[in-house]
Formats: sequence, C-alpha cells, structure tokens
Amino acid sequence: MPVLPIDPVYTADVTASGGRKGRAVSSDGVLDLQLKSPGASGDPKATNPEQLFAAGYAACFQNSLMTVARRASEDVSESTVRAEVSLGKVDSDLFGLAVRLTVHIPGLDLARAQELADAAHVRCPYSQATRGNIEVKVVAAE
Repeated sequence: MPVLPIDPVYTADVTASGGRKGRAVSSDGVLDLQLKSPGASGDPKATNPEQLFAAGYAACFQNSLMTVARRASEDVSESTVRAEVSLGKVDSDLFGLAVRLTVHIPGLDLARAQELADAAHVRCPYSQATRGNIEVKVVAAE
C-alpha cells in the first residue's frame, strides 16, 4: 500500500535523550517524563516507551470508537479501551511490538460491541499506522 501524504492538523514535538534511561520532553514543556526500561528498578514514577504508546493508542482508539458509535446511534459514553503493548524478541538481534486492544462497552451485547470495535480499528490513525507492521488484536469483552 502506498504511503499517502497528510495535511497536518497537529504535530507533537517531543525530544528524547538518554534512551530508555533518559527523559522525554515536549516542546511546550507539558510532557516531561523520566524514562526507564520495562521492569527496571529506579524512579517508581518513571515510564517507558511501551506505556506511552499504549496510552496514545488507547486514547486514539477510544476517540475513533466514539465517532463510529455516534454515527451508528449507539451510546458508548461509559466504554473503555485497554491497550496492552508487548515488547518481545523477533529473532536473536531484533525486538518487535504486539498490541491487544480490549474494548468494554457496558449495556451493549458482545457481537455489537465487536462490530463497533472493528469499525474503530479501520478508522483509528494508530491502527492505520500499525496495520501490516505489527500484530494488533481487537477484542470486545464484557
């Protein structure tokens, strides 16, 4: 699939230094985080790139879910999206990512919730960016 150009409506600008043992700071100063490797000791408030990716993906997917639900006249105001981002070995020298998105929509049967989650997966910019690159499972759950 060819890469299509975008007409940017927003650009996040974050600078990382020190790799997984450093900092990530946004150009506006709102984001200023100490980083550490997953499972590493140190600052208990420090985060890692996988948590940041999971937060961004879950929020973006949730917004896409709300959009497709509104267009389908469904109420998903009490819904949640949980993103689990796994970091693992692809081979002896490379690491890769995998994602599981769990969508919970109270008051909606699982089949309908899965339909809305699948539609959100088509629409979500994070899903578009990862499609064909990493495994992403989208599951509706009670």
